[in-house]
Amino acid sequence: MTRTAANVDKGWIDKDAARLLGDRIGGSPVTVLNDADAAGVAEMTFGAGRGRKGTVIMLTFGTGIGSALFVDGRLVPNTELGHLELHGHDAEKRASTKAKEDADLSWPHWARRVQKYLAHVEMLFSPELFVIGGGVSRKAEKFLPLIEDIRAEIVPAELQNNAGIVGAAMAAAGR
Repeated sequence: MTRTAANVDKGWIDKDAARLLGDRIGGSPVTVLNDADAAGVAEMTFGAGRGRKGTVIMLTFGTGIGSALFVDGRLVPNTELGHLELHGHDAEKRASTKAKEDADLSWPHWARRVQKYLAHVEMLFSPELFVIGGGVSRKAEKFLPLIEDIRAEIVPAELQNNAGIVGAAMAAAGR
């Protein structure tokens, strides 16, 4: 069941997405997972999270902030950490790539916002590793070196913005 619809039509809420899509394509099997979970599965299998134990959090920065939480390599599905409240605001409204673009923020200014968000997530989950994905991962050198005072290791997604596609294909193949 689809429980949230932050950046898609609200008509998806409380719908059996797999059944609806399966019916639409003639009853073929359908696998449904959110985009950040798909990206995280790919990064944990082939990318920056490969072989990592403990708590790993993949965050995808784009229109919003997607999240995938892993404990000892196992996905905790459907987290929505981009919607954590931070200083009275939905975190993704202040720290997503869209927020950077909409406010025409410099890389240093945006990095400070991302740092505050990461510090909040770190306080709640104490991860060993943050994997930063989404389209902005191609430009990691512009902002990751500016982020300070985070204890967890922070690395860009190795599969960059292709991680979601790879992870979705893996889920469809049953891997």
